[in-house]
Amino acid sequence: MDKESIRHRKPSSNQGAGELSVETMKSKSMNLQKEVGLISGICVIVGTVIGSGIFISPKSVLANVGAVGPCLVIWAACGVLATLGALCFAELGTMITKSGGEYPYLMEAFGPIPAYLFSWTSLIVIKPSSFAIICLSFAEYASAPFYPGCDPPVAVTKCLAAAAIVIITLVNALSVKLASYMQNVLTGAKMVIVVIIIVSGIVLLAKGNTQNFNNSFDGPPLSVGAISLAFYNGLWAYDGWNQLNYITEELKNPYRNLPLSIIIGIPLVTVCYVLINISYFTVMTSTELLQSQAVAVTYGDRVLYPASWIVPLFVAFSTIGAANGTCFTAGRLVYVAGREGHMLKLLSYISVKRLTPAPAIIFYGAITIIYIIPGDVNTLINYFSFAVWIFYGLTVLGLIVMRFTRKEWERPIRVPIFIPVIVTLVSVVLILAPIITKPELPYLYCVLFILGGLLFYVLFIHFKFSWAQKISRPITMHLQMLLEVVPPEGVPE
Repeated sequence: MDKESIRHRKPSSNQGAGELSVETMKSKSMNLQKEVGLISGICVIVGTVIGSGIFISPKSVLANVGAVGPCLVIWAACGVLATLGALCFAELGTMITKSGGEYPYLMEAFGPIPAYLFSWTSLIVIKPSSFAIICLSFAEYASAPFYPGCDPPVAVTKCLAAAAIVIITLVNALSVKLASYMQNVLTGAKMVIVVIIIVSGIVLLAKGNTQNFNNSFDGPPLSVGAISLAFYNGLWAYDGWNQLNYITEELKNPYRNLPLSIIIGIPLVTVCYVLINISYFTVMTSTELLQSQAVAVTYGDRVLYPASWIVPLFVAFSTIGAANGTCFTAGRLVYVAGREGHMLKLLSYISVKRLTPAPAIIFYGAITIIYIIPGDVNTLINYFSFAVWIFYGLTVLGLIVMRFTRKEWERPIRVPIFIPVIVTLVSVVLILAPIITKPELPYLYCVLFILGGLLFYVLFIHFKFSWAQKISRPITMHLQMLLEVVPPEGVPE
């Protein structure tokens, strides 16, 4: 690194002793760059939401409601709820134009402790686990053609998943433009298989394959618990509707592009999900769909043969695109948490050459690789996923609270108050439904883990023990020189 551009200086209020800083550069600012436009924003939403879920396990919704009609209604309703939630986040994102998703909103509404608990839970469990599951799904589909008639070896899928994680992490650490371009290409690729399934389904319907839609609402009696669990599984497939709020600082004209990306992207996903499910039911009965291990593969074998090989290929594209979108946005959460002092200071630094939050992204990728080591992390995801809606509900509640506590703040987008109220109430139902319907100890373990973050908060953030500072400063300085990263020049207001 050029000696004239980096020098030692006395620590200021925002910088500890032993850290390196950068002189103000004439050509560019040491902050995240606004590289994401409207098309890229839509691709981030569509590319992150449409992952492996809609292709592999739509049967979870059907299993809870037991009939085709209610199943399709649930998929549409989940899209409506995701859109309402995203509109609430659009108001938050244009009112508080900081990256990091829920983190800065919880910080402004409720203070540092809820924000820290969100970052603690998300960074250590929720997001790396989700990233790992997506990459493992990619590995299974990518390796399947090489092992016809049997499951690929576990070692092969895990090594392939680890390689995918490393490549995606490097791409996102090297360039925002490259990551955005990769996201756009992969989103286009996954839309190919979406269009193929939808168009072929419409053709089958036109030919009269409607027998599976007869008496669509004839099924077992529906209970509140069953409907709640169906929503829970459907919303898991829609998860990612808030991803654009993690990169608000990198959006071009966020006041326009954030809400437009949401209004275009999520309804587009909803229409695709409903039409894909309709296509599935044109060739499979409810029983056959529930018995299928991979619904899209079964559909391809029945409709696209002998070209059914394109299904695992494009599902692999779909999953790797979702993984790229997840890494692109989650790395910003680590960056913002580090910037606020809730994670290692180094995690808030920006690459001098690339202008990306490289340390945050590398940290996120390293944690994710750890999660592919256990034999099965799906169970872990299932029990921790309800924690996501704890923070979704708390964040939207913060929007309601700030309508009274931050009246003077400018709100380029202002949603009707009944929308955040509805989203908050639905969040409460989604949190309580799995516990009431089928109470199990892992839910208690999850809550205890979340609250366990308070111990680290008290020890390392509230009291800031000097011995921890003495250890971290030389490590930070050496890693900073190795990675060629510097603190950001300023924090957006």
